[in-house]
Amino acid sequence: MFNRAFTLVAAILFAGLHSLLLAAPRVLPIEVEAALERAKVPPEALVVMVQEVGSRRPRLAWQPELPVNPASVMKLFTTFAALELLGPAWAWTTPVWLQGSVKDGVLDGNLVIKGNGDPKLVLERLWLLMRRVQQLGVTQIRGDIVLDRSAFAAPDQHPGDFDGEPLRPYNVGADALLLSHKSVVFSFTPDPARGVAWVGADPTLAGVRVEPPSIPLVEGGCHDWRGGLKADVADPLRIQFNGAFPASCGEKQWTLAHADARAYNERALVGLWREMGGQLTGSVRDGAAPATAPSFVIDSPALAEVVRDINKFSNNVMAQQLFLTLGLTQRGAGTPAAAREVLKQWTAQRLGPAAAGTLIDNGSGLSRDARSSAQAMARLLQVAWASPVMPELLSSLPLNGVDGTMRRSRTAVGRAHLKTGSLRDVAAVAGYVLANSGRRQVIVAIINHPNANAARPALDALVQWTFNDTQPAPDYLN
Repeated sequence: MFNRAFTLVAAILFAGLHSLLLAAPRVLPIEVEAALERAKVPPEALVVMVQEVGSRRPRLAWQPELPVNPASVMKLFTTFAALELLGPAWAWTTPVWLQGSVKDGVLDGNLVIKGNGDPKLVLERLWLLMRRVQQLGVTQIRGDIVLDRSAFAAPDQHPGDFDGEPLRPYNVGADALLLSHKSVVFSFTPDPARGVAWVGADPTLAGVRVEPPSIPLVEGGCHDWRGGLKADVADPLRIQFNGAFPASCGEKQWTLAHADARAYNERALVGLWREMGGQLTGSVRDGAAPATAPSFVIDSPALAEVVRDINKFSNNVMAQQLFLTLGLTQRGAGTPAAAREVLKQWTAQRLGPAAAGTLIDNGSGLSRDARSSAQAMARLLQVAWASPVMPELLSSLPLNGVDGTMRRSRTAVGRAHLKTGSLRDVAAVAGYVLANSGRRQVIVAIINHPNANAARPALDALVQWTFNDTQPAPDYLN
């Protein structure tokens, strides 16, 4: 009964919104058109919706109903849905079992770890997990480390399937037991007295050599320091840096996904356990967790903190972990199909007819199939503004010119919270702008074109145009 009533009300509101869309200005600002022309991108490749928060009437609507690929702006659907369905304080749990007896520092049995999708089981928290094992009196495991990864049934794909860049951390696949994002952070620390930069790697992966331990320092600028390293990562067991490092760079870090993703968990756990002085007589293998109560449980940070990391830094693998978690918690299955069904139903209920044409593929936007219209995205942002979880979502968006993926922007510095999106042929921005009028504006702009990323100045121009508003918009809701 409630759903039918909700659908009827949504349809009535949508009919009114549709008439206002038809009456909205459909001429792009001249500075936006000029930027598109310079990038050789036709106006038809752009969709736009600009609308004051709480207002019925858009300030600007350009092809608002056309479904397009939104790239990482799609994360707004996943993170907002999760905040509403799970709550900002919700956390993932990782249970651990000491399966056997402990005597004189020896666990005579297996250490079992069950993954439930925690996207922040990074090196520091993994160290704390193993430290808890030691605090329970274990320094030697006379058995195996068993990993239960059954909570997710993620598709088995090669990291390079999407764009041929398998070592980019954003291409790491989802995993119920995702350790340190299956990546290695290489550090380069200059030592001018010795004329070298010391090379470090975290975590230490068992059986993997990083050579040499230091590389020469050179003079010059720091613009292409990664290229100057001449990294050779073809052999996952032997990572080499055959170049040099500019002294002017100071300390730098470079994160790369490990080339052998399947062996990552084993190598990371064995390497860390040995560094901590532990011994393992068995192996690291997949298996099933026992049905008994765990010896202890590791909790993740609260969902609000995870959502902040996802949106501020557009973290794809964390978004996909959250996406599958919605399927697991709401449908009992950590599968893409279950997660898509959860988001499809939630989107239809919260956005009404405006959700038409929306297709949420994997929750991260790292997809060629995902679709949303500017109208649907703007409606999402309007609904979010009226939601109890609005503060958590708003604070998760990059602050223009300050942090996250918008830290280099110089448009409306500190006056806009904007999620960005970028693929080979997509450039997008969506969020909220505090205009000169003192009123908050919803803005959505997405370009789908082979020259999309060359047309980013057009998005900047649109943000600036929105910021320059000094006139209040009429016709408020309620």
